[in-house]
Amino acid sequence: QVQLVESGGGLVQPGGSLRLSCAASGTIFSIGAMGWYRQAPGKERELVAFITSGGTTGYADSVKGRFTISRDNAKNTVYLQMSSLKPEDTAVYYCYAKIQRGMWSNELQYWGQGTQVTVSS
Repeated sequence: QVQLVESGGGLVQPGGSLRLSCAASGTIFSIGAMGWYRQAPGKERELVAFITSGGTTGYADSVKGRFTISRDNAKNTVYLQMSSLKPEDTAVYYCYAKIQRGMWSNELQYWGQGTQVTVSS
């Protein structure tokens, strides 16, 4: 069994910062890409940022220059540092990880439970 546990969401004023964390645990052979999606009320889920096992990163245009994704492979953890937050960043943020549970297993995508980020004065 594999679990992704997120932390770090909350309420922040416009212009503020938050750091999200997502730790994978369970039976894990290897982890490929990890990343974050978000979903605002009434909107579709959108990809915010991703990072490959080799460290290549990608970002949605709306967060470039403000958000930074990183990972600690020793801890099976991905982070999202969010700065200069705007009210339009308000959403539930979901982490994901592509995980291979055994040497001969397929790589499957797992999701975290979601953490609320609210940007408001």
